[in-house]
Amino acid sequence: MKPLRRTLSLILVLVLVAAGGPAAGRTSPSKQKIAKEKQTVLDWLSRPETVEKFGKISDSIWKFAELGLLEFNSSKLLADTLEAAGFRVERGLAGMPTSFVASYGSGKPVIGLLGEFDALPMLSQKARVPKKDPVINGAPGHGCGHNTMGTAAAAAAIAVKQAMEAHGLKGTIKVFGSPAEEFTACRPFLVRAGLFKDVDAVIDNHMGTDFFSYHGDATTAVFSTIFTFKGQTAHAAAQPWDGRSALDAVEIMNVATNFLREHVRRSARIHYVVTKGGETPNVVPDKASVWYFVRDTDERLEETYQRVINCAKAAALAAGVELSSIKVLNALHQLHPNKAAAELFQKNVELVGLPAWSEEENTFAKALQKELGVEQEGMPTKLYGLVALDGGALGGSSDVGDVSLVAPTAVIAFPGMVPGAIGHNWSAVTSFYGSIAWKGLNAGAKAIAASAIDLLTKPEELGRLRAEFAEYSKTHAYKSFLPDDATPPIDYYKELMDKYRPLLEKAFSEK
Repeated sequence: MKPLRRTLSLILVLVLVAAGGPAAGRTSPSKQKIAKEKQTVLDWLSRPETVEKFGKISDSIWKFAELGLLEFNSSKLLADTLEAAGFRVERGLAGMPTSFVASYGSGKPVIGLLGEFDALPMLSQKARVPKKDPVINGAPGHGCGHNTMGTAAAAAAIAVKQAMEAHGLKGTIKVFGSPAEEFTACRPFLVRAGLFKDVDAVIDNHMGTDFFSYHGDATTAVFSTIFTFKGQTAHAAAQPWDGRSALDAVEIMNVATNFLREHVRRSARIHYVVTKGGETPNVVPDKASVWYFVRDTDERLEETYQRVINCAKAAALAAGVELSSIKVLNALHQLHPNKAAAELFQKNVELVGLPAWSEEENTFAKALQKELGVEQEGMPTKLYGLVALDGGALGGSSDVGDVSLVAPTAVIAFPGMVPGAIGHNWSAVTSFYGSIAWKGLNAGAKAIAASAIDLLTKPEELGRLRAEFAEYSKTHAYKSFLPDDATPPIDYYKELMDKYRPLLEKAFSEK
């Protein structure tokens, strides 16, 4: 179970129950009969020039290392690539300059592919170096493999287009270029804008250490919110009685929510960072802010969130300041993967099989594993079977959750991260560049494309997904958690990107 847990800790931070465990010894494609349409996509994606083209796109996005809603270069590269391949591309959708939808074909069925491309703050790291060694200290880095994921979706979509043209297939393939997943600040806005209203099924993907699909309740729902307090300045030593400290309110709120942790369900997660606390100790701070993630199940989220709001109100009262704003950056649902979709996707994972890792790649993996103090096993050699989540231990969140409640959705997790590397850490960043990442995203693209072909050509398979989704929706009707006035926080990371973008560009231009 260790390799599986490592993969899902990166993807969703979950505890899993594997259905059947690893497929013993299965390192090569299974002996399935392959339809000619599916063979077309597999052949096109197997071409060395295809592997290299999309590998280089992934590496470019890795170097851009752009934070959420500011992925101008990454988004443009992917959208331009799809447009050049004959897709109709709409850009800047739902109030997000870096979002896009690329479409090919017409009519039903409509198959959606999701793809992400944002990086994380503070994770800069040199590629394929098995020790911590930043490119630029403090700069962003791709610690979750999103450079490979938007790329895998684009490669798969173009491969499907090849098959649609070659075999006269009817339907529509859409790539949803999805910024700011790390910021959990995208898909609920895309859903609210109606961009999924005609989509019949959705294939999501994520980089990890292993290759599989899964179903069952996954992730936590979340409110991402900044609480801002307004007080009054005064000389902190000479006249502190005339001051009203906004920072006091932040600290009282944090104390209150930490006491609250004792009295919430095990499914809840509450964590925060102070984003503004004053400028100098000898002036009572008149403005202070704290950014909270409040997580729970769909059913309990709003109740838990209201209790945190009550902590903020009480803190303002205790400190004698005003709770001047409660700004929701995003609010999203748990992920509800469709079992029929996951079963179909798993068949194509087993059709494709794990990549063949080179001696050099395994040597790097073992060196990184040695540095991290974990088992030096190299890259994975066995496939996992379909995974069933028991819903008993939820952790992370994904804005794919909202999509899964408006269209049948499941995830293809593909390999590329060195087993034992830590998600959102330098050890993951160093894995996501070069040949290991190229091979992993190519395997993922094959499974995505093959699954899309099944959905386009086998109405009975699509019918299974849709029937399960219709039944599930009877007890899980979609209601957005977003407040009506919520807007994408498009400039939140602007100061960081303005600081580090030119430094990263200079560093990589010199190589």
